Amino acid sequence: MPELAGRVADSFEQRTREQEERWLSPLAVRSYETRGRKHYEEECRLRTPFQRDRDRILHSKPFRRLKGKTQVFIDPAGDHYRTRMTHTLETTAIARGVARALRLNEDLVEAAGLGHDMGHPPFGHAGEEALDDALHHRFGRRFRHNEQSLRIAEDLNLTEEVRDGILTHTGDREPATLEGRIVRIVDRVAYINHDIDDAVRFGILRPEDLPQEEVALLGETGAARIDRLVHDLVESSERAGDIVQSEEVGEAMLALRRFMFESVYLGPHARGEHDRARQVVRRIFDHLAEQGDEPDAIVAFVSGMTDRFALDYVERLG
Repeated sequence: MPELAGRVADSFEQRTREQEERWLSPLAVRSYETRGRKHYEEECRLRTPFQRDRDRILHSKPFRRLKGKTQVFIDPAGDHYRTRMTHTLETTAIARGVARALRLNEDLVEAAGLGHDMGHPPFGHAGEEALDDALHHRFGRRFRHNEQSLRIAEDLNLTEEVRDGILTHTGDREPATLEGRIVRIVDRVAYINHDIDDAVRFGILRPEDLPQEEVALLGETGAARIDRLVHDLVESSERAGDIVQSEEVGEAMLALRRFMFESVYLGPHARGEHDRARQVVRRIFDHLAEQGDEPDAIVAFVSGMTDRFALDYVERLG
């Protein structure tokens, strides 16, 4: 029905603007008040700019490759370990719920959440450290996955607010929007608790190994802890007019994070994982550098690899 479809498209932006004015908090980013894209283009008449960004990410190859990048353990044997994609989806779902409770822009949160790890290399924390070491040793530069995610976002010509949320989900810079600040905190909420679950499944942690004072405050299970953290984040943020955690709950979450770095990410098991990742990444990196590839091209290629592709690639190098 072309005539009806035309009427919907003609009124979509106006209806969306009116709906956002009725529903969204005064602190929320309005969908049609974006600071825009690096390169001008006509916008879709049936999607807001942030909805369009979300769709571009979902249909992109970097996003699809996240299903082959494990979150913590390299190429594990088992169907139920998190991948970088399931972590991304879990982060995005939690973040969107927080945004809805606070009447912030869910579409902006969703796009930043889905895109935040697009530039993450294979092999989790070990892979990022290995690629950073190789790049620094050979070219005197550093690698940070959020900066690589930003490069991908720029290639996709995403809006400024989504690019900012992607870049600042980790690192020293704070997000420019409250929606970006949600993604930054919820990323930690998600990976701390989901990585605990995977570490227990892998056999390098037992539930009783967790710091008991923090568990008593936050909850015995991952689901209970996430629920407690989300409620605290929403209520504390509503009172503050900012995205914040209460001091007690925020410190408990950071204590769990420190525990995970000491016991899992940098623990005895991780040393073997780091050695394996370092050997694979360094072998690929050096091969590409020796054949004359430019640093940016090497970084884009290596960071885009899945775990299995990287392992197969090294095997072919002999």
